[in-house]
Amino acid sequence: MKKIGILFGQENTFPQAFVDRVNRINPPGIFAEFVTIDKVIQGADSGYAVIIDRISQDVPFYRAYLKNAAMAGTAVINNPFWWSADDKFFNNALAEKVGVPVPRTVLLPSNKHPEDTNDKSFRNLIYPFDWNTIFDYVGFPAYMKPYAGGGWKHVYRLEDKEDFFRQHSETGQLVMMLQEEIDFSQYFRCFCIGGTEVRIMPYNPRHPHHLRYDANYTSSPALLEQITQHVQTLNQYLGYDFNTVEIAVRGGVPYAIDFCNPAPDADLHSIGAEHFEWIVETSARYAIERAIAQKPGKDNLTWGKFVQRSPAKTKSATNKKEAAAPKAKKEAAPKERKAAAKKSPVKKQQKEK
Repeated sequence: MKKIGILFGQENTFPQAFVDRVNRINPPGIFAEFVTIDKVIQGADSGYAVIIDRISQDVPFYRAYLKNAAMAGTAVINNPFWWSADDKFFNNALAEKVGVPVPRTVLLPSNKHPEDTNDKSFRNLIYPFDWNTIFDYVGFPAYMKPYAGGGWKHVYRLEDKEDFFRQHSETGQLVMMLQEEIDFSQYFRCFCIGGTEVRIMPYNPRHPHHLRYDANYTSSPALLEQITQHVQTLNQYLGYDFNTVEIAVRGGVPYAIDFCNPAPDADLHSIGAEHFEWIVETSARYAIERAIAQKPGKDNLTWGKFVQRSPAKTKSATNKKEAAAPKAKKEAAPKERKAAAKKSPVKKQQKEK
């Protein structure tokens, strides 16, 4: 019997609905439950074929538990190793590389020194920073936000450079990004499950939180198709199985604003019944697919195209081909010699004598 578990924190509606849906589908030899943990021993099997992670971003103990579970063969959704390595600034750079439009963005050093550092720790930084080039590149108004974070925490809208310096002085040890403002005519929050299934939800971040899904836009099929393709591309390159991408449309161009949300809000009361039903059904069926495909003791994680196409991987594949070539040549040599001998004039003359 294979178990699908869900690891979660303060949320209430999605975890129970997910477990109930998997068990209602009732796939042979598979059932779902809330994850329970009473010990974590290195290399030990967690007992779960699949775990949906909804909380490890806030609980380091859970992140370590999930990495250990993955090592033993659990398909963790999302990949805890990549989630630990990822950040929003890298995401923007990757999006630009794969052809998805993103706002102009720069990375900023923290305003205060991190703990256990001093001025000598930053000898490689030129002070003052080249603020004029940065401001000319990004422009104002602009947004300042943490390079790794979520939940709209520590997000500032800035009118000019004076506003920037005033707000940046309040960010402490946080590493921030300064990002071009996209004055949008349409805005969408898009769920992506399994790297292919996309749910485009009209959304308006200018509204109060409880009214943000109360948005309605007239969008062409071509625009929606383009958004779908961008969302799929981003998640397939990042390797996220369960994520949201926020899209702002300016001048008919869809810009990816935020797409590092591997534990996105899926609460019934936030997103509404129709979206909630799609997420529960789609995620349940995807988790079942992963449970069926899961192989105990193997690597059952999703790795994005960025990692799959890394130079080290390419070099490794090339080395394997080169190593296999002499062996193949050696195995082929006796056959080639035998075929050549049949055609040899010397051999023919000896036979006639």
